Amino acid sequence: MQNEQQLPELKMQRKGRIILILMLIFFVVPIAVVIMMYKFNWMPNGASVGELVRPARLLSTGELKNSEGLDLPNQFWKDKWSVVYIAGDCQKKCVDKLHDMRQLHVSLYKDMPRAQRVLMTTTQDVNRIKLDYPDLIIVNQSIENISNYTKQFQVNDENVILSNRLYLVDPLGHLMMSYQAQVPLSEVRKDITRLLRFSWAG
Repeated sequence: MQNEQQLPELKMQRKGRIILILMLIFFVVPIAVVIMMYKFNWMPNGASVGELVRPARLLSTGELKNSEGLDLPNQFWKDKWSVVYIAGDCQKKCVDKLHDMRQLHVSLYKDMPRAQRVLMTTTQDVNRIKLDYPDLIIVNQSIENISNYTKQFQVNDENVILSNRLYLVDPLGHLMMSYQAQVPLSEVRKDITRLLRFSWAG
């Protein structure tokens, strides 16, 4: 009788383990494969133009707020691929980059919902930017807060705010790639499209 009562519990435990394994396969393995592809410079359709961040850095949200004054949720860097630009006062160079980011996002076509664009800036009045780019996520803070937080994005000992780079964060919240300012937008698009093709996460 006791064995009969234990059977449903064992089945439930077995089912739970299977679901956990499937979740790991579905979410973690694709990202790991993509990172390994870049680590060993294996690209099915050509070489990457980005600079791989080694090892990939798990980002925190810290105590940052968005342009609406709301705290960034703990899962902010997760669930989607994030294309990030970091600037001081968002003037012409910054605005030009925002235009490029929108073009890049639109060019992803059916994969657009899998990505988000993020601007981190010290500019306090972002009303015009929000008007021109309503789906852009804006994190605007003091110079001190932005400088401290964006140290996580530092590449090659550069000044992050002055580097004019684009940064790519995977759906597990890892900074994994960056693109120098001179890299053509079309090449960045090829890179990101390739990543999305070989990863079903995000």
